[in-house]
Amino acid sequence: MSQQSVIEFSNVTVSYNHQPVLDNINFSLENGEFTYLIGQTGAGKSSFLRLIYRDLLPNSGSVRVADMDVTTLPDKKVPYLRRRLGIVFQDFQLLPDRSVFDNVAFSLQVTGEKKSFIKQRVLEVLGMVGLSHKRKNMPEDLSGGEKQRVVIARALANEPRIMLADEPTGNLDPEASASIMELLKQINNRGMAVLMVTHDYDTVKKYPYRTLKLEDGHIKDIEVNKL
Repeated sequence: MSQQSVIEFSNVTVSYNHQPVLDNINFSLENGEFTYLIGQTGAGKSSFLRLIYRDLLPNSGSVRVADMDVTTLPDKKVPYLRRRLGIVFQDFQLLPDRSVFDNVAFSLQVTGEKKSFIKQRVLEVLGMVGLSHKRKNMPEDLSGGEKQRVVIARALANEPRIMLADEPTGNLDPEASASIMELLKQINNRGMAVLMVTHDYDTVKKYPYRTLKLEDGHIKDIEVNKL
């Protein structure tokens, strides 16, 4: 793994029922890089992400993330890996019975941080996503864009090295999508690597970054103007 890479796949194959979904994939995400991953439904994008946060192991090849060999990582070390990742899901996965503050705080409580640090850090990341004034609100009181901002704040709480965004604009209207993209752009500009899975080609064209396409088990760089 190069000193600049935060994710590296080496000859990675994932098969289901003896059919390769990912076939001898080689890929690297550099420190501070923003990259899109696109592809049809069933192309293997979810499997690709699951390999990174160790919810799936490859049939062959190796996966390294933030200087850790994910393929040989003991189960007890998986939580340490995931703390280096900020994961943003399309469907939010907020706890409906907890306030905005408590949803973000939860990700720090499970790591055993002190209450004083948790309060300071939660207010800090809510400020970063522009939601300090909503900290006492419940998820049901928020718009879709605001919910996604809470998810991003929660993902940032543990100061990860890498942001994985799985269709972060998939359930949002164009205005909310634009605000989320501006936020991800700001996060990337501060030096964090971002890997974003998306079907939203309009967003890819509006915010052009390196774009990779998964197709027939293989991955290739594509030019945005050819989408």
